[in-house]
Amino acid sequence: MEKITNIKEKPVIKIRKLYKSFGENKVLRGIDLDLYPRENVVVLGRSGSGKSVLIKIIAGLLNQDSGDVEVLGQDVKMLDEKGLQALRLLIGFSFQNSALYDSMTVKENLEFPLVRNRKRLSQKEVDKEVNEVLEAVGLSQTLNQLPSELSGGQRKRIGIARTLILRPQIMLYDEPTAGLDPITSLEINNLITEVKEKYHTSAIVITHDLTCARQTGDRLAMLLDGQFVTQGTFNEVFASKEERIQNFYNYNFCQ
Repeated sequence: MEKITNIKEKPVIKIRKLYKSFGENKVLRGIDLDLYPRENVVVLGRSGSGKSVLIKIIAGLLNQDSGDVEVLGQDVKMLDEKGLQALRLLIGFSFQNSALYDSMTVKENLEFPLVRNRKRLSQKEVDKEVNEVLEAVGLSQTLNQLPSELSGGQRKRIGIARTLILRPQIMLYDEPTAGLDPITSLEINNLITEVKEKYHTSAIVITHDLTCARQTGDRLAMLLDGQFVTQGTFNEVFASKEERIQNFYNYNFCQ
């Protein structure tokens, strides 16, 4: 089923004419992108195509060479460090490696951002938030386990739970199914959709996994040679006769 996005609302992320190079390597070459409320946009591309660079610029972790990036109505490049910190509290990051602290239990990992950023919460309130996000990702039983005792898929879920605990408006998923088996990947894809529906988030999903793209994306943007060559639903994007797009599809599904 093709997914429908309401584009009449003001975008939560607005990118115009974005350029970024590293020396002679021109990574992003004037891209435009909008992300709308309660929408998942998948950015597809080969490894090294600039997908992760894009989300680092969105979060103010990298500076663009030129172009404009607005997040929740704020021009990211104009924000000082205090402004960036405040903005980042509204953005949830799901990293490839889950970014959990190995020496902390699941409970302690989830408590950490709350205690750091919501200092007025009581322990009872913290416990309630921890239990709620653990239930949301289906891992209430892991409360007192260490990350080393979890599977790769469970660590991914706990990483997502830790981002959700601050109730972000925007989620940024960086290769959410990388290194996972097909069954676990399906579970993560379903979770990404569930997060949008339950927490009303908007998300950019960075991936080269077309199964992930098809299952999680309301809209896809194909990044090739530093530019978005096409945007649309999964079927619209891969109806293209563009050879590079067809080669990308064939690599994923026709091996």
